[in-house]
Amino acid sequence: MTYVFNPLVPRPIDQPTEVPLGAPLSPEQLAALDEAKIFVGPADPADRPEWRARLEQWRADAHQRHSYHGRAYDRPEAAWAAGCHTVAQVWLWDELLYSFEERRFTPERFLADAHQRFGGLDAVVLWHAYPVIGLDDRNQWDFYRDVPGLRELVEVFHSAGMRVFVDYNPWDVGTRRGKEDAAELSAVLADFGADGVFLDTLKKADPALVEQLERARPGVVLEGESKLPVERIEDHSASWAQFFADSPVPGVLRSHWYERRHMQHHVRRWHRDHTEELQSAWLNGVGVMVWEVVFGVWVGWSQRDAATVRRMVTVQRAVGDLLREGEWTPLAPLTPEAEAAGVYASRWDLGDWTLWTVVNRGDSDYFGPVVDGRVIDLFADGRVPARGISALLRIADGAAEPPWLSQVATLPHDPDARFPHRLAVRRQPSTTSGAPDADAVVVPAGPYVLTVRYRARETGMYQGAPYVDEWKPLPPRLHDARTLQRDGSLASPVVVAATEVTNGEFAEFLAVTGYQPVQPHRFLAHWVDGQPVAEDEPVTFVDLDDARAYCAWRGGRLPTEDEWQLAGETGGLRRGTPAVWNWTESEHSDGRTRFVMLKGGSDYRAEGSEWYVEGGRHASDYSVKLLLPGLGLARGATVGFRCAWDVTR
Repeated sequence: MTYVFNPLVPRPIDQPTEVPLGAPLSPEQLAALDEAKIFVGPADPADRPEWRARLEQWRADAHQRHSYHGRAYDRPEAAWAAGCHTVAQVWLWDELLYSFEERRFTPERFLADAHQRFGGLDAVVLWHAYPVIGLDDRNQWDFYRDVPGLRELVEVFHSAGMRVFVDYNPWDVGTRRGKEDAAELSAVLADFGADGVFLDTLKKADPALVEQLERARPGVVLEGESKLPVERIEDHSASWAQFFADSPVPGVLRSHWYERRHMQHHVRRWHRDHTEELQSAWLNGVGVMVWEVVFGVWVGWSQRDAATVRRMVTVQRAVGDLLREGEWTPLAPLTPEAEAAGVYASRWDLGDWTLWTVVNRGDSDYFGPVVDGRVIDLFADGRVPARGISALLRIADGAAEPPWLSQVATLPHDPDARFPHRLAVRRQPSTTSGAPDADAVVVPAGPYVLTVRYRARETGMYQGAPYVDEWKPLPPRLHDARTLQRDGSLASPVVVAATEVTNGEFAEFLAVTGYQPVQPHRFLAHWVDGQPVAEDEPVTFVDLDDARAYCAWRGGRLPTEDEWQLAGETGGLRRGTPAVWNWTESEHSDGRTRFVMLKGGSDYRAEGSEWYVEGGRHASDYSVKLLLPGLGLARGATVGFRCAWDVTR
C-alpha cells in the first residue's frame, strides 16, 4: 500500500498501536509492542480488563528483555523530572522574556504571564540558535556563551522553583568548529547551571554522551524528541511526546506505562485545539509542553486550553506521589451514562485516597454520575465540561481532607476556544531630508506588484503560521522553494544607494559624530584597535540601530524590503566584496517575536544541514525572515546595509 502524505492526517508512525486480545501475547507480539507510541484504548468496556492484563504482561516482559533496573530514576538530583508536568519552549528573545526597548531580560513578565494563564511552569527550555544559526559561522554554543546575563537569567528561574533545559542541535556540523559536542555541551551545562538537555531531532542520546553529561552535571535530565526507544527509557528521564495521535477511546502512553517516573510532555505544535493531547496527559498522569511561539510563529493557546493546563497541573503537583506510586487503572469502570456520553477516566489508588482523572471527549457538558458512590468533585463543577477535564476524589472513612482542596475548587473551566490571533506590525520608516548618492537607484512613485521568493521554513514569513492544524511538516511542505505576491504603493519616489556602506565610510561617521551604541556588545568586532582592517569592504557587525544611526547622519534611512527589491530589479544595485546580506527597514513585531527581512544574500554558506539559514548570493526578489536576537547578538559577520532617501517634490 502506497502512503500518500496528507499534512492534516497523522502519519502511520504517529498512529496508536493495537494491543492484541484473545490470548496471551506471543514473544513476537510482545516485541512488536515496544514500537508503540500509544496503546489503543478498546472501545468495548468488556475488553478492558483483558487489555489491562496484556499491558501488564508486556511491561513485565519488556523489563526482563531489556534488563531494566531503573537506577537513573533513583538519582536524587534528577527526581524533579518525574514531577515536571509543564515545560515551555521559549525563544531567548521572545518579547515576553526580553525587552528590546529596555535591552534586558524580563523574566518577571514571563513568570507572571505563566502563573496567570497556565498555573505556573515547572521548567523552561531556552531555545537559542535555530532558526538564526547559519547566518554566519557562529555555532550553537556561541549562541549561548555570547549572551550577556544568561547565567543570571537561569538563576532567576531557579529562584522561582523552575528547572532549565538547554537545547542541543546535533545537526550543527557546518559552522565554526570547536571541541567535540559532548565536551561543549557539558561545559554549557556547567557554566550556566542548567538542569537538563532537550535533544532537538534526536529520540535518544548516544550512551557515551549520556555518561559524559552525567559526569559534568550529576542528575542531568535528557529529554528526547518523539518516540523514545524502550531500551533507552533507562537513561532518559523524559521525552517530548510530539505528534502522538491517540485512539478514539483514549489509550496509554507506552513509555510512561513502562516506567511511571518517566515524564512525557505532550505537544502538537501547530494545532489550535490541544484538547486531545491535554486529555491524554491527564489520563496518563504526565505533562504537556506549552509552546506558544514556534520559531518565531505565534501559535498561542486558547483560554480554554490554558485553563485546562492550569487545572491539571494544580492537581498533579498536589498528588504527585499518588500518580507515581499508586495503583493505576487506565480506562477505569464508569457508570453506563458516563460511558455513553464519551466520558473516560483513569483511577489511581494509594493509601487513603482514590483519584479519578476524568475527561469528556464530547461536545456537550456531562452532568450525570461518573462513578458509583460518594466522591468529592475537586473542581466543584458538578459536571464534566465538554472537551474538558474533571477530577474526583474519594477519601477513606476517618481520613483527613487534604489542605489543597479549597485551592483546586477555585479553578474554573473556560469554554472560550477561540484562537488568540496576533498581527505582526511593521515599523514605519522615518522621513528623510538629505541628498542621496549621485549614483543611487531611483524607484518611481506609484503602485507596484512584487513576486517574492523564499524557502519554506518553520519561521513562516509575514503573517500567521505556515502550518495550521498540521502534523509533522514534511517536503513539499517544508524547506521547499516558494513564491508569494506583495503589492503596495509609493507615495513619492525613493532612491536607494547603489552600494553598501563600507568600513571606511562607517569609520568617518564615527569620527564625525562620536556615535556609541547603547549596547556595545559585538559592535564592529572585526575591527582592530577600533579601526577597520579592510576599508573598502562592506561594514558588518552592525545592528539595525547602528545602521539607522549612520543613515540618519547621511540624511537618509534604511530602504524597506520592497524598496530594496524594486531598486534591485532595475539592475542598478552593486554588491561589495565579500557579498553580505542587507538590513532593511522591514522590521516587524507581533508583541512576542521581532523579526526583519534581509535581502541580497552573502558569500558565506553553512553546509551540512537543511536547518541552517540559507547562504549564498541571491537575486533581488529573494527574502529571508530573520528573527532578531538582542544584547548585540544581531551583529554578525555577514550582514551590512545601504541607505535610501525619499525624493521630495
